Amino acid sequence: MARNLDAKCRQCRREGEKLFLKGEKCFTDKCAIERRNYPPGQHGQKQARLSGYGVQLREKQKIRRIYGMLERQFRLFYAKASASKGVTGEALLQMLESRLDTVAFRMGFGASRTEARQIVRHNSILVNGKRVNIPSFQCKPGDVVEVAESSKAQLRIKAAAEAAESRGRAEWIEVDTKALKGTFKARPQRSELPSSINESLVVELYSK
Repeated sequence: MARNLDAKCRQCRREGEKLFLKGEKCFTDKCAIERRNYPPGQHGQKQARLSGYGVQLREKQKIRRIYGMLERQFRLFYAKASASKGVTGEALLQMLESRLDTVAFRMGFGASRTEARQIVRHNSILVNGKRVNIPSFQCKPGDVVEVAESSKAQLRIKAAAEAAESRGRAEWIEVDTKALKGTFKARPQRSELPSSINESLVVELYSK
C-alpha cells in the first residue's frame, strides 16, 4: 500500500498552517508551526509569490494532506464528486468526511487521522456490528461506528476519546465516550466544515 512518508510537521510547515496530523502535539507549544512558521528547506524563509495555478495547487495539496490521501485516490474521489448531483466542491468534502478513518477520528477513536486509519486497518472498528478494515469505506447517515470489544482496553483509544470529548465534537456525529460507540448522523453541511478550506480552488484546478 502506497503511503506518504513525509514528516508530518514538515507537511504542516509547507502549507503554512496547522493540519492537525500529529494528534495531541498539535495542541501544544511543541507544534512546529508555533516555532517555525515557514516552509521547510534551505530557502523556506524566502517569500515567494504564487501564481494562480500555484495557489490552486497548494490548496489541493493541503486538502490531500489533511485527509492523508495520495494523488490517484484523491482524483478518484474528485471524479465521483464531479459526477454526483449538487455542488462538486461540497460533495467532495462530504465524501472525504464520510470516510471511515475520518469518521473514527471525528468520534475520537484515534488522536489523528493517521492513528484512526491504523485502528481501522487493525480490525478494531465495527460498522453496524460488522468489522470493516477499509479506511476509505463510505459511512452512510445512521451508521453506528464503534470500537471492537477486543480493542476497547487500548489506552491510546481511551486517551484519544477523552481528549476529543474535552475539545468538543462535530455536530454531525453523536458519541458515547464510555461505550466507545457513535452514530454518523448525517453528512456535514458546508457551513459546518472549516472555512480555512477553499475547495473551489481544487475544482478550478481539475477543471482545466
